Order: sequence, then structure tokens, then C-alpha cells
Amino acid sequence: MSSLFAKAEADHMRQAQPLAARMRPRTLAEFAGQQHFLGAGKLLRRLLASDRLGSVIFYGPPGTGKTTLARLLATESRRKFRQLSAVSSGVKELREVLDQARDDLAGGGQRTLLFIDEIHRFNKSQQDALLPDVEEGIVTLVGATTSNPFFSVNSALVSRSQVFEFQPLSPDEIKAVLRRALADKERGLGQYEVNLHDDALEFIAQVSDGDARRALAALEIGVLSAGEQPIEFTRELAAESVQRKATAYDPTGDEHYDSVSALIKSIRGSDPDAGLYWLARMLEAGEDVRFLCRRLVILASEDVGNADPHALPLAVAAMQACEFVGLPECQLPLAQAVTYLACAPKSNAATVAIGEARKDIREGRVLPVPTHLRDAHYGGAKRLGHGAGYEYAHDAEGGVAAQDYLGVEREYYRPVDRGFEAELAERLKGIRDKLRAGRAKK
Repeated sequence: MSSLFAKAEADHMRQAQPLAARMRPRTLAEFAGQQHFLGAGKLLRRLLASDRLGSVIFYGPPGTGKTTLARLLATESRRKFRQLSAVSSGVKELREVLDQARDDLAGGGQRTLLFIDEIHRFNKSQQDALLPDVEEGIVTLVGATTSNPFFSVNSALVSRSQVFEFQPLSPDEIKAVLRRALADKERGLGQYEVNLHDDALEFIAQVSDGDARRALAALEIGVLSAGEQPIEFTRELAAESVQRKATAYDPTGDEHYDSVSALIKSIRGSDPDAGLYWLARMLEAGEDVRFLCRRLVILASEDVGNADPHALPLAVAAMQACEFVGLPECQLPLAQAVTYLACAPKSNAATVAIGEARKDIREGRVLPVPTHLRDAHYGGAKRLGHGAGYEYAHDAEGGVAAQDYLGVEREYYRPVDRGFEAELAERLKGIRDKLRAGRAKK
């Protein structure tokens, strides 16, 4: 009788689950994506085949199968599956699981695969508590995180684990997941008569951003809300079933740094379209506008420099405009700055120059200020000879006095042959010839 009740309770629980939970793959053959480490002959597949699975850390965006794969690994390696959430579990719960795993192993029972979701949420002492049992092989640890483990997980734990980076599912992989759900009568939506239009399938596959849970949720909402059968699942129905997506973005994590890196490199590479895309992505995710302004001001000097002297004042003006008008209108001066900087001629000559000069100061002898350049405005300066022989540049021919300003021969600033800097290069050649002639007379 109890088994009948247990079966009925299990059926009720399964019916209450969302489609994504019901369609969780039961075998590796059903698992979608991550073929770069799970495909035939790839590392994780080889570790399973040789029964050499050790502790691993799964790192990647939501909805890509980290939890599901952890369960499948336990099944494939014939280990007992235990799960903890770093958000809600403390050292006490962790210690209980580890002690039980040790007892099971000592008694000849199953080995334990311990899955810890959001492992980066464990503090240092909690992560340290794992180390002895991971090192001795008492448990096979599978940690899952959406944050870069090389920044967010103890280095000692990372060094004892294989790190596998999960990628968003491709549109074709999302489509396969959706078709499987529509065909499955036991766990999926196979009991419904659904004609899923190709453009609706394509829309969901694209807008889900590689997140299988998001795609399955949209499919389920569309089918259950459509009314009478047969259901014509059109693109319009698909659009209604997809809520406005929240861009996966951590303003202090990888997405923040990766996105701004893409923005800067796109502008540096003179691609205004890519620059606008990354700007839009960061704005949609709620990025700090002041941060974006600071990066554009820096870029104006670092990557455009004197090739276009208007770049820096324009970037500063955009920063001031953003402070003045705020969102959403400040997207306009930001877009103007991004497109102008992307199309401007590029030079990092000033960036390289200051880097080389500071390196000389750090690694070489600090040069004394030449006597004729020293301050001569205080009482005893003349008695020390300060300022003696200094030539006032405005009185010299062409505004350039042929005198030594450094004391040694150095050439840090090397203008490029692009934009206004090409003109500066020609002008600087004449100036340097005159300065060298002045040094030669000394």
C-alpha cells in the first residue's frame, strides 16, 4: 500500500514540475551541448570511460546543464549523488555529508559524488573544509558556479580540480531540446497536438540566449496558454510567450569585464557597429554610465591620441552630457562618442611614450634637472647658477630654442603616420634636428 502512495505522490510532484525540470536528461545521450569537453574522445568522456573521474568545477551561464551533468556523472560513475547549495548550507551540513561519505567508503559502500551549487558562495573556511576529503578522494567534488573560479574559488581547491567551462547552447541544440520536449508524451508535451512553425522555433532558439530552461519555459507557456487543439504555435505566440529577457550580466564579474573589453577592442579596431552593440548590451544590463564614460575618456587618449586631437574633448563632453541629462537620453552622447572614436584615426604613440619614460625612471638612474632649467626665482638661485644660460623659447627663431632639455639623448614620442599625428611627425622632425644641433654645440 505504501508503495502505491509513494508512486502517486511521485506522479503528483512530477506533474507540478515545470517542463524544464521534467525534461532533465536521464542519460548522457540525451544531454545537449558542451561537446567541446563531453564529445567522443574529449577529456571528460575519457575520464568517465577510464573510471578516473576526479573533482571538477563546472563554470558557465545558467541553463547550460551544470546540475544535470553532475547527476549524470554520478550515475555513469556509479557514485552516490549528494547535493548541497552554497547559498543555504553551512559548515555543519557540509561536515555531515563528508563524514557520511567517509563512513560509506570505509565500510565498502558506494563512493560519493558531492555536488555543490554556487560553490563560489562558500566562504574561505567552508572551501577549506573540503580540501582534506577532496585530496584523499573521500568525495568526488563537482562544484558549479556562474563566476570565474580562478577569481572566486580558493586556488588550493581549483588546483585539485579540473575546470570545465560551459558554453551557451547553440540555436540548433536549443531546437533539438524543444523538438524532444514536444515529442515526449511521458515527460514533455507530447499529449498535445502542436504545429510548431519554423519561424517560431527559430525565434525561441535565438532569443533564449543558449539557455535551455528559458527556451522550454517559453514553449510550455505557449502551449498551455493556446487554448483549443490543434495548436498553431506561430511566431506571434512565441513572442507573447517570451518575457522580456534579463541580460545575463554581473556588474562586478566576468560579463562586466568581458563586455567592456569587447567594447574597447571594437573601438580600437575601428568597428563602430560592434562598438554600438557592446555599448547597447551594457546599457540594457544596467551598467554604470559613469564607468562607461571613464573608459571612453581613457580610450580617447590611449588609442586615438594626437591622431585626432578632437577625440579627447569629445569624450569628455560626452561624459559631462551624461551627467547632465542622465538615462535614457544619455545613450545618445554615448553612441556619438563610441562611433566617433571608432572611426577616428588611431595612435597609441603617447601611451607608449609615457610607458617608456616611466620605465626608464623605475629601472635607470634618475636624471638631475639641467642647471639652466632649474627654478631661478628665489633669492639664492643665482648664487647656485640656476637658470644661467637658459634661452627663452618665444624669442628664438620659429619658437624653438636650440638647447638641451634633458641632459641625455632620448626619444620617447614617435608619432604615427595617421591623421593629425602625421603632421606632428613632420613638424617634430624639424624640431628635433634643431635641438640636436643645440646639444652638439655644448
